[in-house]
This record gives sequence, C-alpha cells and structure tokens, in this order.
Amino acid sequence: MILPLLQVVAISTIALYFVRWRMGARRRNNQSWESLLARLRPDWSARELSDTFLWKEGLSATPEDAWQRMEGPKGLWVMYQNARVMLEMADFAARNCEGVDRLLVETLHSDAMQIRVCVLMALAQYGFTQASEGVRVNAFRAASMYSGMAARMTQLLQEHAAVLVPDFVAAM
Repeated sequence: MILPLLQVVAISTIALYFVRWRMGARRRNNQSWESLLARLRPDWSARELSDTFLWKEGLSATPEDAWQRMEGPKGLWVMYQNARVMLEMADFAARNCEGVDRLLVETLHSDAMQIRVCVLMALAQYGFTQASEGVRVNAFRAASMYSGMAARMTQLLQEHAAVLVPDFVAAM
C-alpha cells in the first residue's frame, strides 16, 4: 500500500518541478530588455575595482583593496545576482539578434556559473572565518571573473545590438 503511494508522490513531485521549470523558461523568454536592465542591482558596481570596467578584463586592485571596495559580502551578493541577469541578457541577445557568436554566449553562461559558485564559496567561508585571506582571494577571483563577464557582455552588445550598449553601461 505504501509503495504505490510513494510512486504517486514521486511522479507528482517530478511533474510539478517540470511544470514550474517550463513556466520559468517561458517567463524568461518573454522578458523585455528594459525588464532585464531593471533587474540589475546598481547598489554596488565593479567600476570601483577597475578603470576599464565594461571595456577590458582585469582589475586594478589587490585582493585586500577589492574586499574593502566591494563592501565585503554586499558586493559579493550583488555580483551573484547580476551574473544571472547578465546571463539572461546574453540569452536575450542570442534570441533577438542575427549572427550572435554562440561561443561567446556559451562563454557568458560558463562565466555566470563560475561567478555564482565562487561567490557562494566566498560567502560560506566568510560565514565561518569572517574576512580571512581565503575569503578575500575568492572574492577577488569572483570580482575578476565578473569584470571579464561584463566586458564580454559589452562586446556582445557592441557587435550585435549597439543601441542597447548605453542602457547596459548606465545600469552597470
């Protein structure tokens, strides 16, 4: 009696997961550029870490300096959330622009996942050891990847949707 009940619960749970996943995918596909820009969190910007932010990869700050400028976990959390939004922006550009470099879009996907994992590791370390050397190094790594992702996103927009670049730069 309990085995059939467990099977029904398991199948119902999986079905519910796929329905929610499909609804989320449909919602993401129907987003406008303006709604994506509005989701970027402007309360911290990596501009403070690099003179060439959005135009060239690399940071001009040390890990300790970067930790101070990013305001610790606040900046990490903003990077975590903005990485997902930039990923959705890359998907938006790939769907709505002709001739988008698929390798660049896949690189942006990879960047977003790496940033999110690195940020979560840094936040977990911070929760246990506060601002130790390892936390600052992971935060610096995340910020460096974030800067690179923003530069690649700017490149993608310049090549395929130049009219969207000013809005993106202003939001970042």
